[in-house]
Amino acid sequence: MRRRIVMSMLAGATLLAGTFFGTGVTAAQAAPQAATDAPAEFGTDWHDPVTAAPPVDRPHIKSCQVTLAEAQFRDFTPYRGAYTPPQGCGDRWSKVVLRLDGKVKGRQYDRLGYLHVGGVEILRTSTPEPSPDGIEWHVEKDVTRYSDTFRGPQDVEMLIGNVVDDTYTGVIDVKVTLTFYAGRAETPAPDRVLTLADTPDGTTLTTPRNSERIVAEVYATGSGGGCEEFWYLTVADPASYSCKADHGPYREVQIKVDGQLAGIAAPFPNVWTGGWSNPFLWYVIPGPRAFDVRPVEYDLTPFAGLLNDGRPHRVEVSVVGVPAGRSGWSTPVNVLVWQDAHRAHVTGAVTTDRASDIANSSTYTPGSENRVDTEAAHRLTVSGYLNTSHGRVTTTVTRTLANTSAHRWTDGENTDGLDATWTDDETVNVRGQGPARTTHTHRTYTMNGATTVGANDRLRTVLDLGDRATVVERQGGRRTAWSRLDDTYSGDAAYTVNVPRDQRHAVGTTSERYRLTGSDGCYDRSLTTVQGVLTEDRSRC
Repeated sequence: MRRRIVMSMLAGATLLAGTFFGTGVTAAQAAPQAATDAPAEFGTDWHDPVTAAPPVDRPHIKSCQVTLAEAQFRDFTPYRGAYTPPQGCGDRWSKVVLRLDGKVKGRQYDRLGYLHVGGVEILRTSTPEPSPDGIEWHVEKDVTRYSDTFRGPQDVEMLIGNVVDDTYTGVIDVKVTLTFYAGRAETPAPDRVLTLADTPDGTTLTTPRNSERIVAEVYATGSGGGCEEFWYLTVADPASYSCKADHGPYREVQIKVDGQLAGIAAPFPNVWTGGWSNPFLWYVIPGPRAFDVRPVEYDLTPFAGLLNDGRPHRVEVSVVGVPAGRSGWSTPVNVLVWQDAHRAHVTGAVTTDRASDIANSSTYTPGSENRVDTEAAHRLTVSGYLNTSHGRVTTTVTRTLANTSAHRWTDGENTDGLDATWTDDETVNVRGQGPARTTHTHRTYTMNGATTVGANDRLRTVLDLGDRATVVERQGGRRTAWSRLDDTYSGDAAYTVNVPRDQRHAVGTTSERYRLTGSDGCYDRSLTTVQGVLTEDRSRC
């Protein structure tokens, strides 16, 4: 794809076994129409954005609602406001649900946004591209894990950076609310939610001295309209491609504590709603996670004994593979802490911090169809113990990453394709008094498609995306909980480039099937659209 074509100009889910992590995008339009009723091509209006993902499961108990933000985004000026805890629902909640309602009309690119409460990032999102007649969309997210932040008054900051002028007319209008449900959560929320502090030596973290479990989450996104938005397509010299990187497309999000490698993770290959040169793929059904960007998570409990000394410790997040000096990645960090209620100071130490060398091979084969084949892998094992009020507890985290991809393109990039798979395999083993507890999470992300510019400047994109995760919990060797996610998107869309909007003669068929099964039950929903009309909405469980 030529650079003018490929860029969208954007300015595993982790499942806990036994818990279905709900996040949904819903639309308020009519029921599906028969495929035969779909128009011959896209018009000036289409179905509001919708995904097959499940909505957040809400308890049928007393609730209280707070408005976090109401704003219209026209530029890069953040919305700033104040949050006050709800009245009448106590300060402990069984669930807290965020809901974003958005609307936009006219012409606009996809935009990336964030929402901070007390400096804690509780939502990272992107936006749909609108129809001339206007669209509305809604996003829900379970944010119970941030309950500690919500217990006191906080500053609120939200930004969806936007440009509005004579050409790009879409003003992004949003309202965000939190709904609190009284009672206690089945799975205890963290006792503290922390952010990193900026110091002259970099970013630092100071944890409570009785921390007995620590999890860092990083909302890692490659974006900004440059090559790092499409990091999975980058190539190294001597390959002749418009997006270069010193060592090819392999990316890895790392976190270090006082210079020690503490966690590794594969970034999710987000595709925004202008991605792959073809907004007609995404007008109704966005790619997986596009409207609810989920953080990568690191279990830092092996480092808790080190962090519990009451001093600030240097914490750094970096993305392996990004060329020096290149911007385009955002990596905000939250740190979730569970404390030992019966001990003021929990001591311990790191006993193992062992990483393999990163294996990263990217082979260029020139020809009438140029090709780069990439194979990469990395493995990390960290272990540490804590002397808690309930005995010595040892936590060992082993994580193995792998990436294989075949990128092919013709001279001029009029044909540009990728077939790629990323795996992120993690095992957390906890040993102390009683049977050992093990959680094994296997994440797989897939991308297979191509964009071709043919005769008469007719651009066609065919693309399949996959977001899959399996989680199994065992205690004493016996399986106690499990879940399996399979979220699959398929699209095929074409339009004429370099002509006015009303002369594009765009067509497109897209579909998504979201399957979530496990010890808590089953969810299975399929959606299909034709030329922007929802023609199937089917539930199977």
